[in-house]
Amino acid sequence: MCSISAISQIALAVVVLVLYRSLRYAASKEAETTATQGLKELAQHHETAAALLQLVDTDGAGSWPPRTTHGSDWPAALQPYHEIYLELLPLLSSADPSLDDAVSNEKRSRYRELMRKLFVARVNLAEVEGILAQAAAGNWGVCSRRAYNGFYSCIGVSRHAYRWAAIPIVKVAQDEKIIDFPAELDIPWGYLQKHFGLAADSGNNTSNVLLNYNENGQRAYKINHEISDLVTSTEEAFFRLFLDVEVMGAPIYTEMIRANIAYDQNDKEACLNYMNNIGDQLRNLLRVWYQSMTQVRVNKSVWLRYCQGFQGWGCGRMVDGEMVVYDGVSGSHTTFFMALDAFLGMDQYLSQENASRCIPHNQRELCASLRKHSFISRLQAEGDKDIVEASQKIVNHLKVWRSAHKTRVMPYLAQQAPERTMMTAGKSFMESGSDTAHLKILEDILIGRLKKTIALSSRLLGIYGDKN
Repeated sequence: MCSISAISQIALAVVVLVLYRSLRYAASKEAETTATQGLKELAQHHETAAALLQLVDTDGAGSWPPRTTHGSDWPAALQPYHEIYLELLPLLSSADPSLDDAVSNEKRSRYRELMRKLFVARVNLAEVEGILAQAAAGNWGVCSRRAYNGFYSCIGVSRHAYRWAAIPIVKVAQDEKIIDFPAELDIPWGYLQKHFGLAADSGNNTSNVLLNYNENGQRAYKINHEISDLVTSTEEAFFRLFLDVEVMGAPIYTEMIRANIAYDQNDKEACLNYMNNIGDQLRNLLRVWYQSMTQVRVNKSVWLRYCQGFQGWGCGRMVDGEMVVYDGVSGSHTTFFMALDAFLGMDQYLSQENASRCIPHNQRELCASLRKHSFISRLQAEGDKDIVEASQKIVNHLKVWRSAHKTRVMPYLAQQAPERTMMTAGKSFMESGSDTAHLKILEDILIGRLKKTIALSSRLLGIYGDKN
């Protein structure tokens, strides 16, 4: 049974999230928060703080998680995109996906044709491009960063809607490898991806998830409409989990930076305090994840079909005479866990190629700087005993979470979906093979990351020995 202390900590974490969601909008109206002011001071003395400030100011519109607005607060020329997505939402998903390819193709063609017609009728592409060009030139008076962020989310989700044109996704859609997107989706996407520093045709965790929430914690671009209460609650709980991770992870970024600075300055006492803070806050963050990723909140029977599939991609285009296929949105794109791995000195989970395609430039720069300044590999038995133990606690939290994540996620991925072939959102299988073989590939990837985390824990233990 959980101790009273543990229950109290879990309750406190939930209360913090509820309070955050209710107060964030009011706080966002202030020009600068105390935390932002402190970060600006820190950024004058350390490059990782400067990287975090760059992320907050540019990608986050002055906050992290990022600030966004959707629809009516945008420049008039951009607003039709918001309206069109919401108008077409009832046509996107269905309770009974067809196993007949002809029926599926007819439904998908109808959705795409209607989207194209609405774009032609309502979108002035020249005006849209003019606004985006002004923003690219640094003129944010024509479009605020918050509006720009919301527009990025709208275009990202709309591209996924056009790519699949049906939820649940179906095999005939998966068989498409090159898609002729409307200019109304392609031209803005080029500007948006250049601004955020990505190369993929697909959306990403920032565009499709984080920027989909406004400052009241309300999600603008849902992907299912009145299928069932179970689908609605699962969709809401699953995507909110990624926002909650960043809400609770945001203060940890600064603690990581301060820990690195303190260690470099040989202020071991201050470093230990920061490491203990990181460990405590990480424990509470992971408890929220454990509570959220459960059958009660994220139901296995509908998650694969109605939440996960839409975030996939599995198509591409010809680049320099070669076919390039892009993956979709993945949990591995989550900023916090990338940053935590970097702080601990662990290798990057994604390949450099996939990172440049799927992770915004400023997030990559933050992680690169955290990894560069990580002191974990420099810890010594002489003089660092307490910091080693605090570091090991952090790594052990991560190790337990990765083990639990592997155990929990595999049954979700193994759910039957006869209308489609095996594909995760973040892994577009091009290899031939059975669903079982593909699941084994995914499980091996998760096991590989877990083994690296276990190895780091063992190395820390070996520095001083198990004297707890």
